[in-house]
Amino acid sequence: MILAGDIGGTNTRLAFVEAVPGGIRILLKKTFPSRERASLEIVLEEFLSLHRVAFTRASFGIAGPVRNGRCEATNLPWIVDAKSVAKRLRLPRVGLINDLVANAYGIATLRAKDFVTLNRGARKAQGNQALISAGTGLGEAGMLWDGKTHRPFGSEGGHADFAPRNRLEMEFLDHLLKRHGRVSYERLVSGPGLVNAYHFLRDTGKGEEPPWLAEELRHGDPAPVISRHALDGKSPLCIQALDLFVSVYGAQAGNLALTFMATGGVYLGGGIAPKIVPKLREPGFMNAFTAKGRLSPLLMDIPVRVIMNPQTALLGAARHAALGLVD
Repeated sequence: MILAGDIGGTNTRLAFVEAVPGGIRILLKKTFPSRERASLEIVLEEFLSLHRVAFTRASFGIAGPVRNGRCEATNLPWIVDAKSVAKRLRLPRVGLINDLVANAYGIATLRAKDFVTLNRGARKAQGNQALISAGTGLGEAGMLWDGKTHRPFGSEGGHADFAPRNRLEMEFLDHLLKRHGRVSYERLVSGPGLVNAYHFLRDTGKGEEPPWLAEELRHGDPAPVISRHALDGKSPLCIQALDLFVSVYGAQAGNLALTFMATGGVYLGGGIAPKIVPKLREPGFMNAFTAKGRLSPLLMDIPVRVIMNPQTALLGAARHAALGLVD
């Protein structure tokens, strides 16, 4: 039995899983709001008190850079140390990997129904792959093709400097520079990034915010409100904001494909992409993805898929443990 975890800035998901022929099976799982607990150890104590299950391995994906078995979470005030967690769990060691690396491990456990295809790409496309996930933050990972299998590795490319491509994005960058001093892609391609796009367009007079929308934004989580009214066509301002978000998302996904030479495919993970598939299927995303000058034909041949299974990181953390990669 394996204890697996997906530790995000918004939620922490824990599960007991087992390796079965052909994949990983989740037996018990529970989701905890991350910011309502002070540490991973507290969440583990609560989960284990609910389920008295014997397990022999554990691995956790966490949203942040992992170095020497330790991570200071990027969008969560937690410090997670693998040795401390192993001691709490009474195991000789536990796995601690970046959450996007966990997602990358999880892709191999998924089936065709777990994906939505945005670009079919070249027939029998092969080679390195890349994963980009917008959610509370912006995560990225690569999967090195060794000729037989894909080997996931971490990246913090979501924190690379944002590069505007047109006058509107130059104005957006200037707007964000005044607030933050430095602007990474995560400032634009994330839940808070969608809200930043909305505020930029509203505050620079590029769209009108009706009173009913202002009221709804005051009393709800703004990113889902904006995306919902963009998709239902109720607010032109929300539509503009989501269009801008999707275009920058596509551009950075294309940048990642070039950086990793991801001819084997690019995957969109995270919580946002599955909710906005109709918008991602519009031309904006793929136009931005492929707009790379002389290398545009290369990008057109790359398969692009949205991961629809929200358990991918859990499955990947479990697979990481099942493969004996816990160190």
